Amino acid sequence: MANLVAIAYDDMDQAESAMRSIGELVKEHSLTLEDAVIVEHKANGKLKLHQPSLAGIGAASGALWGGVIGLLFLVPVFGMAVGAAAGAAGGAARDYGVDDNFVKELGEQLPSGGAAVVVLVQESTRDKVVPEISKHGGRVIQSSLSNEQEQAFQDALDNRGAGV
Repeated sequence: MANLVAIAYDDMDQAESAMRSIGELVKEHSLTLEDAVIVEHKANGKLKLHQPSLAGIGAASGALWGGVIGLLFLVPVFGMAVGAAAGAAGGAARDYGVDDNFVKELGEQLPSGGAAVVVLVQESTRDKVVPEISKHGGRVIQSSLSNEQEQAFQDALDNRGAGV
């Protein structure tokens, strides 16, 4: 079962920094996401959604598996190209996960100039993910975690990873 976690930040720079860390955790296979989005509450009151490309993640894993399959059939470059194309198409085609309307409702609760990272986590290696994400601080504004898990995560955010 996937867990939804939304973390509010004071500004877009903080949210983007946290999302870069999330991207690195995904690359090192410490975190598996179904969806991720940054919602920004602009100073003029408008909301803007910034959605990182899941197609890129699909292309990378598709290229890896395509290369492996290509090696088996002695055509690795062709296998990588086909795998990357299939992975990118699969990543772009799937638009399930966090509902855009839900994200917009969350964004309306943010102060002007604030931003939030919203992720739908499929799997994570807690001892690697929490210290990395908590370096950015923030405030949990929505989650499907248990009360104890949410409080422990908020404590880590408050302490910016110290003692995690």
